[in-house]
Amino acid sequence: MSAAEPSAPSTAPLPGGEGDDLPEVARIARDLIRFDTTNYGQGRANGEREAAEYVGTFLASLGLEPEYYEPIPRRTNVAARVKGRSSDKPALVLHGHLDVVPAVAGDWSVDPFAGVVRDGLLWGRGAVDMKDMDAMILASVAELLRAGEQPERDLVLVFFADEENGGVEGSQLVVRDRPEWFAGATEAISEVGGYSIPVGDRRAYLLQVGEKALVWLRLRARGTAGHGSRVHPDNAVTRLAEAVATLGRTDWPIQLTDTTRQTVDALAAMCGAASDSADDGGAPDPDAVAAATGPAAGFLRSTFRTTTNPTGLEAGYKHNVIPDAASAAIDVRTLPGQEDLVLAEIQRIVGNDIVIDIAHRDIGLEVPFSGDLVEAMVAALGRHDPGVPVVPYLMGGGTDNKALAELGIAGYGFAPLRLPDDLDFTGMFHGVDERVPIDALVFGQRVLTDLVRTY
Repeated sequence: MSAAEPSAPSTAPLPGGEGDDLPEVARIARDLIRFDTTNYGQGRANGEREAAEYVGTFLASLGLEPEYYEPIPRRTNVAARVKGRSSDKPALVLHGHLDVVPAVAGDWSVDPFAGVVRDGLLWGRGAVDMKDMDAMILASVAELLRAGEQPERDLVLVFFADEENGGVEGSQLVVRDRPEWFAGATEAISEVGGYSIPVGDRRAYLLQVGEKALVWLRLRARGTAGHGSRVHPDNAVTRLAEAVATLGRTDWPIQLTDTTRQTVDALAAMCGAASDSADDGGAPDPDAVAAATGPAAGFLRSTFRTTTNPTGLEAGYKHNVIPDAASAAIDVRTLPGQEDLVLAEIQRIVGNDIVIDIAHRDIGLEVPFSGDLVEAMVAALGRHDPGVPVVPYLMGGGTDNKALAELGIAGYGFAPLRLPDDLDFTGMFHGVDERVPIDALVFGQRVLTDLVRTY
């Protein structure tokens, strides 16, 4: 398969076989999990080709015409357009990614790439990030087309490579080289939104209307090489370790955006947070409000502030040799528009003898929690779970919506799932024993089908 001449696959399986008693959406998600599309980052990946071929074959079975784009060997993207009833309305992009982060099998209760169904849940790497949403998109479109229906407007279905590496070898290249795939589209929906969380003794749905900016840094320290037995104050490892520990323990201040202020106010109203417990003139304390959301609290707290997490260390080559250099990987997530200010503060924190390299940087996003699409998403959830509030939030991570923003496409996170209150869903993103309830997948497909049928 080449970038210039993408070809349709001939060997990708259709959903079926073992577990045929599962709902179709769960079978598709299970099948996708069984493709090991691990992405290690920095160009190291198993590749998405077989998973993309599976998706393409499924789309072709519905009478659609999938197109492939593989600008880098095995980093395969696939897309198709579904004709809508109202050609005068802007197209809507439904997109997902097919790669996953690594999983260490020994840490898991199950084989992370076996697609195990146990206790009413589908287990495996990608079950929540984001082969569940990929499956919901495919199953929803299949439901409409098999019934002889059309969506209200054109749907652009796109399944990207390399999202877990910032889309460098995926959505960024697709947007650059295949902008025609998105002709007429003004809005998009994808992962990490539309799921339920507990709020005290009630339930709410989080609708993602923004994403923090991402800056991946590498800190570098230099020193003098020498024998490991020496008194050696000019030690690069020590210098780096001090900088990493200081940065990793930095308690960044809360800074609310328009979106997160709406989040806090809505959740505070639901859980009855006392305004007089705050230190800023009577407004609710964001961290206290987040604490009322149970397992989702850690995810929400990260949206109120910058985070700077060390994620890797490199130094040395022998136990008794002091190296002359050491480096560390830092995952920085800033509020939209705060990137340069945060970088300057990081340099101050680590000191001028630490060199900071930017390995990857992308933008933050915020779109309004208003408009026809937002109203349609809220209404679709309301038809399937009446009376439950829908709350906007700013996601701490990022999605391929950032690449689509370069084409003027406003992106939202809407992978609807009604979840048990005690399931630490947000903790499973890039975590161990990733899993999703089968009935949540079925709920999500129903809501998504409802949305594209009516919007």
